Amino acid sequence: MLPYKRSQRVGDLLREEIADIIVYKIKDPRLGFITVTGVDLTDDLKIAFVYISVLKEEEKKLSLEILNAAKSFFRTELSKRLRIRSIPSLDFRLDTAIEYGNRIEHLLDEIRRKSEGSS
Repeated sequence: MLPYKRSQRVGDLLREEIADIIVYKIKDPRLGFITVTGVDLTDDLKIAFVYISVLKEEEKKLSLEILNAAKSFFRTELSKRLRIRSIPSLDFRLDTAIEYGNRIEHLLDEIRRKSEGSS
């Protein structure tokens, strides 16, 4: 038996292919530096939540709108590349894990500075 579920394996494959499509097929100059950080797929493989991170804070909203507007293009490209019965509908979302990690790191630094100052 395989070590993880089919939805995870298909999600990993979708992440790689979507990242490749963004780099080589999307020609919109308004898109900044985008990283596909992960894909969560429902167990029935019908909906894929694609998580992205954008380098510049001011480009996040616009990049998300552009990608969500190009959903049908992504599905068409994926259908050419993948051999699965049905291509899931895509929902692009911002990945907040990086921001959350930075916030935790900042709080830990504050705690370290306070503890060093009181010693």
